[in-house]
Amino acid sequence: MEILKIEKLEKVYGTGENAVDALGGLDFSVDQGEFVAIIGQSGSGKSTLLNLIGGLDVPTNGKIVIRNRDISTLKKNELTIFRRRNIGFVFQNYSLMPMLTVYDNVALPVTFDSVKKIDHPYISSLLKDLGLWEKRKKYPGELSGGQQQRVAIARALANKPAIILADEPTGNLDTKTTLEVMGLLKESNKKFHQTIIMVTHNAAIAQTCDRLIRIEDGKIVERG
Repeated sequence: MEILKIEKLEKVYGTGENAVDALGGLDFSVDQGEFVAIIGQSGSGKSTLLNLIGGLDVPTNGKIVIRNRDISTLKKNELTIFRRRNIGFVFQNYSLMPMLTVYDNVALPVTFDSVKKIDHPYISSLLKDLGLWEKRKKYPGELSGGQQQRVAIARALANKPAIILADEPTGNLDTKTTLEVMGLLKESNKKFHQTIIMVTHNAAIAQTCDRLIRIEDGKIVERG
């Protein structure tokens, strides 16, 4: 089942002589439960693409359809609510709240939604599955880099989102921890039938995903 469809997606920064074409007419789709890697050199447009899919930026032209909603047509407050309920983010720098415990960091996305109640049994099961249960009362500063990235993955799963967007999630990690985090992402992908779109510059990591999309100069040059 198709969960994401990108049609003629363009992003231009600046105007006139200063205009920069970051993305030039992308077309592709992603099915429910796929683990897709977006690969390309620095400045190729892959992070721009991830930001557009995540509703963190607005396209110049084209469509981004998630769960049959074209998010490029949503008003700002509608987009905020849709993003909160349908998209999970895993960043390279973890982006955890230092003053919150592991448990509260994971539950944080749900607390922002006044309609939803925190599913404590589900949060607990996530922490146990990701080997964090014993660390649930610790603070981010008391954890290793790999453990912090585990917390970020658990937080991304907390809202049971349509899609998880991972932006260089292993970029700050050593080889051993990189393999561990990739294993956790793949396990989450299989266990929760979770759709994951991951930006990476690491070709070896990309090859472990279900499919890769290579971008150069804002255009797709390879699908595999």
